[in-house]
Amino acid sequence: MTQTVSLSFFRFAGPFARIWALTMMGGARLPLSRTPDIGFWKLCGSGTGEGFTPVPNTAVYAILATWPDAETARARTQSGVFARYQKRAAESWTVFLQTQTARGEWSGQAPFTVGKTDSAGPLAALTRATIKPHIAARFWRRVPNISEVIGQDPNVTFKIGIGELPLLHQVTFSIWPSQKAMDGFARTGPHAEAIRAVRDEGWFREELYARFAVHSDRGTWNGTSPLAKLEAT
Repeated sequence: MTQTVSLSFFRFAGPFARIWALTMMGGARLPLSRTPDIGFWKLCGSGTGEGFTPVPNTAVYAILATWPDAETARARTQSGVFARYQKRAAESWTVFLQTQTARGEWSGQAPFTVGKTDSAGPLAALTRATIKPHIAARFWRRVPNISEVIGQDPNVTFKIGIGELPLLHQVTFSIWPSQKAMDGFARTGPHAEAIRAVRDEGWFREELYARFAVHSDRGTWNGTSPLAKLEAT
């Protein structure tokens, strides 16, 4: 069996749905922990715009989880607490991933198990970091430049910034058509400069970097599957 990672996004419309989603940042923890077959999991909020800001977006939330295989992942993310989120959400989208590389830790754990995956298709990149408090202002000054560049990159299929705690616990997630396209963004411009600063100045207390093969998806985001852009090329 190959571990499958699910990343589910939910968009909520209207004040009552958004209040419900906010309360579920605490209320969903127990039912998630009791979900059959679930491994590592995290509840995340998002920033305004495409998420790459420290200002919370009360409309968009995400759940990341690991599962023993793709069939289990697809079944479990349609039941239990996931179904409750989908019922309340105006829109939801889940992407299923299989890990190609991973290094670092998330909350003291190495959550992703590298398996045998097809590297010919689209890839996803996830970074997660705990920012040192005294570095936070410097970090967030870098983000607008990175966000602008990734937004202008014609190769990026999907991108979002999410996090467990505003300002200090940050996750970035993006999907690319190929390794070449992903590397072209990561190794040049503001992103490459930020990576050098991370290494030279020690910005992060904890960090994790992972690359995934995109297995499949379900649902829509902004009215369509983000993977449809890949199928059209």
